Amino acid sequence: MDVPDGRGRTGLDRTGLDLTGNPRVRVRKVELLSSSWYVLRRTTYDYRRRDGGWSTEQRETYDRGNGATVLLYDTERETVLLIRQFRYPIYANGHPDGMLIETAAGLLDDDDPETAIRREAQEETGYEIGEVEHVFDVYMSPGSVTERIHFFAAPYRADRKVSDGGGLADDGEDIELLELPFRKALDMIASGEIADAKAIMLLQWAALSGPFSGRDR
Repeated sequence: MDVPDGRGRTGLDRTGLDLTGNPRVRVRKVELLSSSWYVLRRTTYDYRRRDGGWSTEQRETYDRGNGATVLLYDTERETVLLIRQFRYPIYANGHPDGMLIETAAGLLDDDDPETAIRREAQEETGYEIGEVEHVFDVYMSPGSVTERIHFFAAPYRADRKVSDGGGLADDGEDIELLELPFRKALDMIASGEIADAKAIMLLQWAALSGPFSGRDR
């Protein structure tokens, strides 16, 4: 178990054994199922139900680290910057072509959330962003995935474009940049053209309480 994984981490079979925040949960055993790059564990724990009885449960958890995402917007021109890229998992689960329209995003790796999203925004869109606003932090799939995503929003300007973007070719990224009218992006949620949870949440936040709130359609 002390053989490093693809990221050089060790001790991956001990994660969770020291949890003490919930007295109704007693972690008994952690089994490492996969650790090539992301980590799949099977954890056995005792759980005290509301009626006072105890039950033994098993859960598999997928640990890919935490991430950050950002909505880039221009209030003067009423536009947003989104990206489109191929996602095999959704292609295998019924998406017509696997090309998903999203907000720029990426894993934190060893950075804090704001540093990470500045890096990812520039790599994927080519824009260097200035002041960012923290919107909220969300567990996207709490039944099986440990990931917490930090959501941000930031304005963008044409004179802050420093590269073509498109992601890192060495990481297999092939990202298309989409500049859309904000109202069209909202309509694309209703039509199903935008089906990425990150993008939907940030676009709706922008309409309800963010930079485009209070504007008539």
